[in-house]
Amino acid sequence: MTGTDNSWILDVESRLGHPPPKASPRQSAARALFVPLFIDAGDLWVLMSESDRALAMDWGTGAFPGGALERGQDPWETIANIVEEEVGVQVDKVLRLGELDAVETVHGFSVVPCVGAIPPPALEASADQLELFALPLSALRNPRLVEDRLVTVDDNEAWIRVYHMGRRRIAGAAAQILEGLIQRLLPGPPS
Repeated sequence: MTGTDNSWILDVESRLGHPPPKASPRQSAARALFVPLFIDAGDLWVLMSESDRALAMDWGTGAFPGGALERGQDPWETIANIVEEEVGVQVDKVLRLGELDAVETVHGFSVVPCVGAIPPPALEASADQLELFALPLSALRNPRLVEDRLVTVDDNEAWIRVYHMGRRRIAGAAAQILEGLIQRLLPGPPS
């Protein structure tokens, strides 16, 4: 999955499309999240943002930008509305690659992860955007960076996955999405 040409785009599209992503069995309270990918220095990277809400819950600090998904709405319509504002990339510079399996959160709503290719970002924080950071997808396969943690949500216990990347923790739905990316794009045993 490395390279500097655009062959990675065709590879990712193929892996995201076969088998087709699973839809959520739930019909309500859905969100569409944008999962931006890019190639830098021959590696596949994923772009994330700091999450104020996650900080308050003390589960994780990483999130994917997104918005509410109305019944019957194409999730990519939601993505088009937030990509420039939250990611700082013009929507016409985003190449739609596909979707991952829907994710069911511990809070009872479903998430549709929409994966797109973007140009390598500058990663400069601005006043009107969340702080962005990038992670090499291959690094997330290191089992020493993964923790499964028991948490309590609305008086119910649930297991969540947490990725530890330096000072950042990625947990909950964001961690489930990363796990789905790894399974689709970097199959095989962990490094």
